[in-house]
Amino acid sequence: MTEISDDLLKTLMADMRTVAEQEILPRFQAITSDSMRAKTAPDDLVTDADISAEHALNRLLVERLPGVVVVGEEAVSEDRSVLDGIGASGLVAIIDPVDGTWNFAHGVPTFGSILAIVEEGKTIAGIIHYPVMGDFIVARPGQGAWHVAADGAASRLAVAKSRPIADLHGFVPLHMFAPELQPELSQRVLRFSRTTTWGCSAWEYRMLATGAMSFCLNASVMPWDHAAGVLIHAEAGGHAAFVSDEPYSADQNKGFLLTATDAESWTHIRDTLFA
Repeated sequence: MTEISDDLLKTLMADMRTVAEQEILPRFQAITSDSMRAKTAPDDLVTDADISAEHALNRLLVERLPGVVVVGEEAVSEDRSVLDGIGASGLVAIIDPVDGTWNFAHGVPTFGSILAIVEEGKTIAGIIHYPVMGDFIVARPGQGAWHVAADGAASRLAVAKSRPIADLHGFVPLHMFAPELQPELSQRVLRFSRTTTWGCSAWEYRMLATGAMSFCLNASVMPWDHAAGVLIHAEAGGHAAFVSDEPYSADQNKGFLLTATDAESWTHIRDTLFA
């Protein structure tokens, strides 16, 4: 398996920071009706920042990783066949240039940029950048998950400790589930201490990997939202799988994905929500 070296990881992080400074931050809190458009639904937005940042990062990735196949959220939105690139042999870079576009478009700073480097369906590097904060969370297999501050200071991440169901805080986006599932789920989430949704996988994985929140249930499992975050969460000590018990893979984009602090907690949460 290809390894992402320390130097290459730092280079990719620097590229993400550069793209954010040049293409994303100048457009933050400057969104107009001409630079914001709906895609599949009124709250599924794309902005000029999403498109320009994806193009810029794409160019840099091809330069840094010769032969890489790049799969970007906005490219897939234009041509669904681009998604098939995740099954390609060799390296694949999966990017979400502005994750949390609704937040970004409405002047809310909870958005991020996500990059996953994948080989044979397995993520070998996960990088999430927070442009407003200037920091990152990153991971590579077997090397732990790390918060890297804007000044470069690194600290190791760890998920929350296991707690009883009634004490857990988690993310459950009820609106993303089929209407026939929502009534039952809306009652079952009341068994937890608190559930919410932030509309941004980049920040939800940050809250999981830092131990601020204990679990997350997702009805949308597109790879640009989860390929990096699942690795970071796992390297912070967490456990993730589809509720069917299948392990997560970047080339799987259907099903419900549940992340929790450990395998035992995962089972208890899954049973609480779906038993």
